[in-house]
Amino acid sequence: MAPFPTPAPMYELYLFVAGDSPKSARALANIQQIAARHLAGQYTLEVIDVQQHPEQAQQAGLIGVPMLLKKSPGLVRRLVGDLSDQERVLKALGIT
Repeated sequence: MAPFPTPAPMYELYLFVAGDSPKSARALANIQQIAARHLAGQYTLEVIDVQQHPEQAQQAGLIGVPMLLKKSPGLVRRLVGDLSDQERVLKALGIT
């Protein structure tokens, strides 16, 4: 009897942005594209504007804007920038 397949992990992602700045807009477009291609149906993405919710930025240990925070699976990871380096983003997310 074959074992049941292990369900794919759910990725819990948070993108911290500064209003509608061009760099924040690029970061959002880039992570949406990467997630759609590599994590379809396996992720949640919450966008947090640090100007409107500074307390959430402080709780998350914000180190720059825009910043992607991966809470799960695995180790917590933070990536700062517009997320245009797809290889770097995939490595941080643990996707080979």
